Amino acid sequence: MSPVGISFLDRFFKIKESGSSVRTEVLAGLTTFLAMSYILVVNPSILKDAGMDFGAVFVATCISSAFACMMMGLIANYPIALAPGMGLNAYFTYAVVKGMGISWQVALGAVFVSGIIFIILSLFKVREAIVNSLPNSLKFSIGGGIGLFLALVALKSAGVVVSNPATLVSLGDIHSPQVLMTIVGFCFIVTLEHFRVRGGIIIGILTITAVASLMGINQFQGVFAPVPSLAPTFLQLDFHDLFTMSLVSVIFVFFFVDLFDSTGVLIGVAGRAGLLVDGKLPRVKKALLADSTAIVVGAGLGTSSTTAYVESAAGAAAGGRTGLTAVVVGILMLASLWFSKLAASVPPYATAPALMYVGVLMMRSMTEIDWKDVSEAAPAFFTLIFMPFAYSIADGIAMGFISYALIKLFCGRVKDVSYMVWIIAVLWAFKLLWLGA
Repeated sequence: MSPVGISFLDRFFKIKESGSSVRTEVLAGLTTFLAMSYILVVNPSILKDAGMDFGAVFVATCISSAFACMMMGLIANYPIALAPGMGLNAYFTYAVVKGMGISWQVALGAVFVSGIIFIILSLFKVREAIVNSLPNSLKFSIGGGIGLFLALVALKSAGVVVSNPATLVSLGDIHSPQVLMTIVGFCFIVTLEHFRVRGGIIIGILTITAVASLMGINQFQGVFAPVPSLAPTFLQLDFHDLFTMSLVSVIFVFFFVDLFDSTGVLIGVAGRAGLLVDGKLPRVKKALLADSTAIVVGAGLGTSSTTAYVESAAGAAAGGRTGLTAVVVGILMLASLWFSKLAASVPPYATAPALMYVGVLMMRSMTEIDWKDVSEAAPAFFTLIFMPFAYSIADGIAMGFISYALIKLFCGRVKDVSYMVWIIAVLWAFKLLWLGA
């Protein structure tokens, strides 16, 4: 790059002022991309189960991720990358479409509306107020519960866990090559991550795919291909009956899960990069607007909610301090458009280990809960177990809030419960008692 170009980038992103360099920011962007690029394979695989076209979702994932990263980098100037969120895509497919029998077009409409709500609440700082008013035990247990839910989805898709009429679930055929590769693949990914190998998750996915193809149990379709058509999912949103009570609860869950997921990552990664000022995030309004706008655009393209990625911490650890890091990730996401055949070649038992490892990362939040205070621990436990056992992220959130309000009431600690928690608990109780799960 010419000195003039480097000088422009330095002025625009305030790179030297942030204690970084253009080279460091570019390497940080590459690091973040390698750490989160698994989503390019996993997201289309999950949404395919909802009946969506794999190629179109692959393109939507690439473009929505690129748009979100560009917005975060150019407007908010933060080294935080975004893409369709894990957990949110699983909820979209397995709870809303397959569980409730709602078409994926209507589900996309729900994602779109949740994004509009996000934009409005971000403009008026309501989003920050909601997050600040909720107890840590519920914030952290939601992340942990989603981690368990993802693990169950992964184990089921790979055949490691199967249904059993006597015990509900049981271990699958341990002699199956697919089951063995899932278990070994998970251990392989953990080993790579332990030794801090860049792109450990995507390396694990591609290695399992290659081995399976060589063994003849997977059909390898190639690497490069023309960019697939976006038409099957582009602007296919359906707003029919979107504001019935059951679908309002779906919109609420999309909103609620992304609320904590994205905001938590923004604060966490900013803290890792030393960008917080007095414990607060400068330009937070711009960051939240970039996030919420990306949700709306992603729904229009044909993917579930985008959110900030915790893998951005890898880029921060590599020295990323400005929005140039996020822009680099966005450029690499666009460059990935020509790798759709490689993504389509990946079997479920290759993505399952990645989902399980993401579950491990999400379970880390459980250490932040005060387990010594049973009035905090019990609602967190309810949230944690109901998500996988009821096979519903929404029901897990509901049981967490309802139990939190009731336990605090019975323990004579009503003052611990904010008005926002009471409102949410009452709404969920009404929904469950009158309308069912």
